Amino acid sequence: QVQLVESGGGLVQPGGSLRLSCAVSGITFSRAAMSWYRQAPGKSREFVAGITSAGGSTNYADSAKGRFTVSRDNVKNTVYLQMNNLKPEDTAVYYCKAVYTPWVKGYDYWGQGTQVTVSS
Repeated sequence: QVQLVESGGGLVQPGGSLRLSCAVSGITFSRAAMSWYRQAPGKSREFVAGITSAGGSTNYADSAKGRFTVSRDNVKNTVYLQMNNLKPEDTAVYYCKAVYTPWVKGYDYWGQGTQVTVSS
């Protein structure tokens, strides 16, 4: 059974930091490209950051560039999102996504999400 479990969300003041974690089990983690998405109330889910299976390449949404850093530990089967200088508009439920490619075809898996609230 594939599981993606996010943690690390919470309430933080503007300008503060949080580090989200997503622990993955049930797949060969090193064969999964990982990404973070978020969904604010009344809005569609949007891409935040992604990292390749070996961790050699990352990409970010414009809103995340310079403030967020995605990383992974292929020993701990965990992907992280370090978020600095948080803004109220970063308030959302954050989800991690795995695109698992054991051979040719890729399979998508999602976590259940963790709430991030940025407010004074």
